[in-house]
Amino acid sequence: MIQPSYLSEEILLNPERREFPNFDLSRLLDTVFSPTAGCRVCILIDFEDPQKWMKDYSFVGENQFEIQNNAYQYFYRGLHDGVMSELGMSGGDIFAYRYTYGSNLDLSDEVWNVEGTCLSLEKDIYPHYDIILCISTWSATAPLTEKCKIHGFRGATMHGMNDVILSSGLAVDYQEVSDDAEKMRQALTRANEVEIDFELEDGKILTAWLGLGGQEAQKSHGLCRGNQPDIANLPAGEVYFVPQDARGQFPMKYEDGTLGVLDVVNRDVVRSTLIEGNQETIDAHNQRLKDDPMTGTLGELGFGTQVLPVSYQDIQDEKVLGTCHLATGRDDHLGGDIVPGMFKKHENSTHDDILFAPHKTPNFNVKEVRMIWDDRTEVLIQDFKPSSYVIGAISGALATI
Repeated sequence: MIQPSYLSEEILLNPERREFPNFDLSRLLDTVFSPTAGCRVCILIDFEDPQKWMKDYSFVGENQFEIQNNAYQYFYRGLHDGVMSELGMSGGDIFAYRYTYGSNLDLSDEVWNVEGTCLSLEKDIYPHYDIILCISTWSATAPLTEKCKIHGFRGATMHGMNDVILSSGLAVDYQEVSDDAEKMRQALTRANEVEIDFELEDGKILTAWLGLGGQEAQKSHGLCRGNQPDIANLPAGEVYFVPQDARGQFPMKYEDGTLGVLDVVNRDVVRSTLIEGNQETIDAHNQRLKDDPMTGTLGELGFGTQVLPVSYQDIQDEKVLGTCHLATGRDDHLGGDIVPGMFKKHENSTHDDILFAPHKTPNFNVKEVRMIWDDRTEVLIQDFKPSSYVIGAISGALATI
C-alpha cells in the first residue's frame, strides 16, 4: 500500500508545506454536487444591515467584509464568468440575510437582493433553487439542514471563508477527502467509549470520558450528490459521534484568553473553574449554565481527517488530522436529540465547537486519545499527532472492521 505524500512525517509535522492546486470553483462544485446540469444555484451572505450593504453591491471592496467579498469575487463572479455555463447551471443570484450572532442559530426569514428588495427565504429562495451556497460569518449548517429536508434543495455552508481556506481547504480534491474520511470512519465506528487525557502546563492530567454506545461513526466528507436533500459543510473532513453520555473534566480556553476547567456530569458541563485569567469570564459562563443548562450539554465529538494549514477559522482547523473537538448545544443536524426548542432562549440554541489544537490551545496538550471497543483499545492521538493506527487507516493499511 502506497502512503499518500500528504501523510509523510514531514508534511504531518509541517502541514503548511503541503502543496495544493489553485482554487477552481468549477472543479469544486462539480466534485461536491455532481451532476449539476439543470440546477438553479444561488449564494447567501450575511450583514448586520443587509438592506444597506446588499443594494447595488455596496459591500464590494469594503475591508470589514472579507468573507462577503470572497463570496462575491470567487463564487458570484466565478459563476457568471463561465462556471454556470460550463456546468449547465442557471441562476447565480446573490442574497443577504441578517447576522445571526451565533453558530447554527436559525436564520430570520427576511433576505435582500441587489436591488434592495426584501424577499422571503421560505417563499422566494428555498423552493426556487436546487443548490444554495451559504458563505457567512456564522455557521448556518443546522438551520439549512432542517430547511433542505422541507424544500428539497442541496447546498454547502462555508462560513469564515478567508484566503487560507480558499487556497487549501477549498482547493483540495473532495473525492479524495471523502475517501479518506470513509477510511477513518470505518476504523473508528461502533466504539463503546473514548477517553481523552489533557495535560496542563503544570503537568496535571484531566481526563474526559465519553460514552458512544457502539454507534455508527458519521462523517463530514464534502460530497453532496444525488437527488436527496443535503448540506455539505466545507471545508469538510472529519469523523464524528453524538455522545450518549460523558463525565470527567476538560480544559477550556475562552475568547479573552481565560483558561478554565469544565466539570462534566451525565453529559452536561455543570461548572467552570478558573485556571488563569478573568474570574468574571468564568462567572458569566457559570451563570449561563445555571440559567439554561442545555447550553452545557455535549452534542458532538469530532476528529479531523485532513492535512491542512492553520487558517485561524475553526471550520477548517477542526478538520486537521491530529486535532479533536467537542461541541455543546444543538446537535439535531448531526442526528442528535438536542433541538432549538429545548433551550430557554432562542439565542442560546447554538452549536458551539470547542477545538483542541496546538495553535488554538497552546496552554494545554492533548496527551492521548483512546478509543475503546469490547475487545480492544486503540490510541488515536498522542501530543496532537495522529497515531500509527489512524495513519494506517487513512493510507488503507488497516483491514475494514
